[in-house]
Amino acid sequence: MRVERDSLGEMCLPDDALYGIWSARARDNFGLSLRPVSLCLVHAIVKVKKAAALTYQKLGEGAPGVYRAIAEACDIVLSASAEESRGMFITDALQGGAGTSTNMNVNEVLANVALRLMGKRPGEYGFIHPLDDVNRGQSTNDVYPTALRIAAIELLRRLSERCAGLQTALQRREGEFDDIPKLGRTELMDAVPVTLGGEFGAWAQAIARDRWRLYKAEERLRQVNIGGAAVGVPDRVTRKYRFGVIEELRLITGIGLSAAEYPMDVTQNNDVFVEASGMLKALAVNLMKISNDLRLMNSGPRGGLGEIALPELQAGSTIMPGKVNPVMPEAVMQAAMKVMAGDVAISAAASRGEFELNAFLPLIADTLLENLSLLDRAVALFGEKCVESLTADRERCLQLLESSCAFAASYVPLLGYERVAGIVKNGGSVREIKEELDRAAGEATEN
Repeated sequence: MRVERDSLGEMCLPDDALYGIWSARARDNFGLSLRPVSLCLVHAIVKVKKAAALTYQKLGEGAPGVYRAIAEACDIVLSASAEESRGMFITDALQGGAGTSTNMNVNEVLANVALRLMGKRPGEYGFIHPLDDVNRGQSTNDVYPTALRIAAIELLRRLSERCAGLQTALQRREGEFDDIPKLGRTELMDAVPVTLGGEFGAWAQAIARDRWRLYKAEERLRQVNIGGAAVGVPDRVTRKYRFGVIEELRLITGIGLSAAEYPMDVTQNNDVFVEASGMLKALAVNLMKISNDLRLMNSGPRGGLGEIALPELQAGSTIMPGKVNPVMPEAVMQAAMKVMAGDVAISAAASRGEFELNAFLPLIADTLLENLSLLDRAVALFGEKCVESLTADRERCLQLLESSCAFAASYVPLLGYERVAGIVKNGGSVREIKEELDRAAGEATEN
């Protein structure tokens, strides 16, 4: 065991532990969600640390070899497996302190990995220190928001690609089903004729708007406050460092990041994350609506609409033999509900940041990144196991259309709304209503 010290005292840690005393205290203090910090966020913080190390190396700062070792340590951590990462990054996703524990967890791990590269033992911070070297010129308050923006953009781009795939699948079904007439419905009541393809085309347009929203969300996330230190006032670092670290981050991430024009704004205000969350909520709303429509159109098989058949993925009942449920739309709808609920949490957390810092940024980060990942999987599964795999029942669509009074609206220009409504209300079978409307139309034409 090795002994580490901080301002609160001492703690014994395993000799081979790559985390340090800050991380261990946070692990013991914050057993809230029982989930570790998102690995996407951890990796984004590591990328920020690598950019800082490369910048200091170019500026000739620090003892010889220190920043080269830190940069190499960043690459080692970024290439670690998920299991290896779980052993290094031990802080809970929800924590007090505005993310300081997560920042320090990364600082300690990188310092200890770099120490190993230099032939030293973990904890020998006289050679490479988590704060004096890895965190040099930085604060949690500029590292954490910058990393969250990077992680969010990376996941937004992936989600946008998923939406492109779903849009393409919907458009393909639009073309395949465009010649299938069916009954349109408003407020779940018979309306006028549409085509099955037209419905899929409308859904494709909704997802296309979601793709555009996700693209727009990235724009404002690109402004970062790295170099702004604790409150967004870059008085602890040189201008060369501030712009150098952003340039390195651009190269590392492939994202067109830019220095915030007013770093204090980016440090204390989190409305950009609320905006991004709102766009995710819009996508969730569309997925919910489309999924529910497909559930209804699939209902049956004998007592419902039965206009389409969703793929049979698993048995649906432990008591009703042969029952198969629309499980994939239901799963997607639950994901959408969770994203909508998460949006409320993000809004609440962002609204409670006092003065120069928001202490609730860990909740914003955890919820936003979880929602992005959840939607990424939901959209992929929805496209693959629902939209691309369903089949249409052409005969059933035609049967429901012909057994309705959807044709009645076409008589309104000639006979007037009230007269058509009266015939429909007083008529018998659909065939009899049609015959009565045809007779009335003939009389109106003769007169």
